[in-house]
Amino acid sequence: MRTVTWPDSHNLTGPDGRGAELDELARRRGAEQVELAELAETLRDFVDANPEFEVPIDRLATWLARLDDEDDG
Repeated sequence: MRTVTWPDSHNLTGPDGRGAELDELARRRGAEQVELAELAETLRDFVDANPEFEVPIDRLATWLARLDDEDDG
């Protein structure tokens, strides 16, 4: 199982203020561990309820799936 955690000191907000939602996620859920299969199911449910986000969610899923691929870097 791959574990992804955010250190408390990690600030994801860019100079333009974008990323505040990621900072909130890190603050509120950063200590939790999730399996990628669980994340994938949650993202499927989100896309079912919000189909306009299908393309960016698919791109995120592809990026996460290929993080360790040396050929994509």
